[in-house]
Amino acid sequence: MTTAVRKKEKPKRIREAKSARINRSLGGTVVIFIFLALASAFMLLPIIYTVVTSLKPMNEIFLYPPRFWVKNPTLSNFSTMAELAGEMWVPFERYLFNSVIVAVLGTVIYIFIASMAAYPLAKRRTKGMSIYYTIVVVAIMFRPEVTQIPLYIIMAKLGLIDTYAALVCPVLAGTLGVFLMRQFMETVPDEIIESARIDGAGEFRIFFRMIMPMVKPAWLTLVIFTFQSLWSTADTTYIYNESMKTLTTVLQQISSAGIARAGAGAAVALVLMIPPVVVFIISQSSVMETMAHSGMKG
Repeated sequence: MTTAVRKKEKPKRIREAKSARINRSLGGTVVIFIFLALASAFMLLPIIYTVVTSLKPMNEIFLYPPRFWVKNPTLSNFSTMAELAGEMWVPFERYLFNSVIVAVLGTVIYIFIASMAAYPLAKRRTKGMSIYYTIVVVAIMFRPEVTQIPLYIIMAKLGLIDTYAALVCPVLAGTLGVFLMRQFMETVPDEIIESARIDGAGEFRIFFRMIMPMVKPAWLTLVIFTFQSLWSTADTTYIYNESMKTLTTVLQQISSAGIARAGAGAAVALVLMIPPVVVFIISQSSVMETMAHSGMKG
């Protein structure tokens, strides 16, 4: 008798659970969808405006009131940008090579350093780890403007002026990546690590073969942040040699040469925006998962 009653109650509980989960009306779903669609369109406006402006002829760029659309699209802005870049003392390919080296190499090194630093903070319960973690969190609040003078003194003393290291090293000192990786690594069960140690795996093997694959969303998110930061670096503080300047620096110099180059400046903005957007699209599915585990909100 009791067993039969329980069997009847079980489907009833399942139906109640489903109805509790689906408690939003169709109207509420439509309202939320419309709101999210409008928010997405609003966030896309700067990207669309950048593309439209890069296609505007000079007379449309300075129209007042400004227009969001382009009446007579042209590619002359891109040809002007290419001509100006070709007239530089150093070949255009050299600037592009510098940017790629700095962005890619710096991103790979930073992911490695941040992950290695976060692993003991997340999985080692030794004395003093809480102090180290507090330092990491506090360091996030320091703006680059605050550390610019000390960084320049350090770079000059180390002889790193006019080198790739001058552009990469300041980014490597950032603690945001350590914070993100540590928050995500804490979700990895300790039992898995202990089982690997019992099987004879060393710490480096555990880290590279187990931990890193399990926290892939975290370091993919970090790839987006780091690549965007390094790619958009136009720092003339540490680089004075023309052959060591990045593409971002040179293109911004082109676009800042007066209103006559406003069209080329719009083309420059679009070109500089493309690589970070591509990197984001490739790994954007990991961003929200990482933010949910780290406790951060965009």
